[in-house]
Amino acid sequence: MGRLYDISNKKDLVDLQFADPGTIKIDCSGAYIANDHLLREQFSKSPTPSISPSPENSSSSSESDDDQTRVYENIDVETAVQNSHITLSKEDTKNITLPQHNSDIIHISVDIGGTLTKLIYFTSQSNGGGKLHFRDFQTENFSTEVLKFMIRLITKSIDKESYPPITYIMATGGGAHKFYDLMTKTFSKNKLPMKIIAKDEMECLIKGLDWLITKIPNEIFIYDLKENTTKFSNKLDKLIYPYLLVNIGSGVSMIKVTGPGIFERIGGSSLGGGTLWGLLSLLTDAKDYNEMLEMAQRGNNENIDLLVGDIYGDSYNKIGLKSSHIASSFAKVFKKLRFNNNERKLTPAEKLAQFKSEDIARSLLYSVSNNIGQISYLQAVRFNLKRIYFGGSYISGHKQTIHTLSFAVNFWSNGDMQSYFLRHEGYLGSVGAFMMGPNCDATK
Repeated sequence: MGRLYDISNKKDLVDLQFADPGTIKIDCSGAYIANDHLLREQFSKSPTPSISPSPENSSSSSESDDDQTRVYENIDVETAVQNSHITLSKEDTKNITLPQHNSDIIHISVDIGGTLTKLIYFTSQSNGGGKLHFRDFQTENFSTEVLKFMIRLITKSIDKESYPPITYIMATGGGAHKFYDLMTKTFSKNKLPMKIIAKDEMECLIKGLDWLITKIPNEIFIYDLKENTTKFSNKLDKLIYPYLLVNIGSGVSMIKVTGPGIFERIGGSSLGGGTLWGLLSLLTDAKDYNEMLEMAQRGNNENIDLLVGDIYGDSYNKIGLKSSHIASSFAKVFKKLRFNNNERKLTPAEKLAQFKSEDIARSLLYSVSNNIGQISYLQAVRFNLKRIYFGGSYISGHKQTIHTLSFAVNFWSNGDMQSYFLRHEGYLGSVGAFMMGPNCDATK
C-alpha cells in the first residue's frame, strides 16, 4: 500500500509508494555516448585558441536534451512543478543513451566532493529507452543550487503520472555525511518523503570505473604522444585488472584495484585540483576553473619555468632530458624579480604585473600535473601495475592536462606503463552510486 503526500496545489494527493529496490536493474545493452568529443575544445561553442594542434573533431553531432530544465536561484516546489517544461540552454555533451532500458528508475545519485558536486539522473524516452544525464555544481552552493535542482527533478517526476516518482537519493563523497541532515530537513520541509542512502566513496569510485570500462563503448581513451592526439581504447575486455586508479579532485587518491570490488587505497597527495584552483585564484583574476583552464591554454610556461635548455643551452641527451623539459617550475620568476634594477621594493601587485596570468596558469598546471604523474608512476612501480586510469574533475577533458599526465607516466616508465582517461572522468563516484541503486542497506 502506497503512502499519500500533499504536494502543492496542483495535486491534492500524490502516491509516493517506495518501489521494490530489488527489482531495479540497469539494462546497458546498446548503450552509447551522445557524441564522440574527447576534449573540451572540441565541443566548446567558442573554441579557445591553443598554441598546440587540437585533434580533429568528430563528424558525430551531439544530441539535444529536451528533458532538462533550468534551475532558478529562487525556486520552491510549486514553482518547480509549474516550470518543469523549461529547457536548459547549455548543451550536454556527456549524456549516455540506454536504448534498451525500459524499466522504472526511482533514484538519482549525487557525489558531494570538497569542491564539486556531481549529480546523475535518468529520463525515459517516448520511443523507448532513456538517457543518463550528468550535472555538476559548486559544492559551496549546495543549499542554493544542488538541493533546488534535486527538488525540481523530484517534483517533475511526481508530475508524470505514467512513471513512479523519484524516491531515493544515492549519496556518496564526504558531503553525503556533511549534508545528510540538511537534505533530510529540506526534503521533509517540502513534504518530499525521500530516502537518502549514503554509500562508501572509494567503493563507488571503483564501481563507477568498472561499469564505464565494461559497459560503455568509446568511454576510455589514451593520448598518443607521437601523434599528439587522443584515440579511443576499446581493447580492454581481457586486460582490465590489475590497475591503478588516480582520482584527482581537490586532493588526489590512488587506489590499487585487483578485481571486481577488490581494492586498496595505497596513497595520495594533498597537491591536487584544489591546489591549482587556490593558487590561481590568488595569482590571477580568473573567476572559475574553466576560465583558469582557458588561461593556461593561451599561456607560455617558458616565461615562468626554467628549462633544461636555459641551463645547458641545449638538450642533455646523456640523461634523457630535452631542452624543452622543465628543470625548475617558476624559477624564472625568482630570477627576474631578483635581478630587477628597480631599487624600490616592489609590492606583490607590482611583482605580479610583470608576468602574464596566462603564463602563470600554464606553469602551475604543468607543475601540479607533472607532480601527480610522477607520484602515480612511483605507486604503480611499488605494486607492479602497468595500467593507470586518471579520473576526477581536475582533468575536465583538458588537452594540456591529459598530455602532461600521459607524458609524465611515459617518461618515468620508459614507455612501460599506459595512461588511460575517461570521458566521464569527474563522475566515477556518482556513476558507481547510481549503478548500485537503492538495493542496499547502507543507510545513515
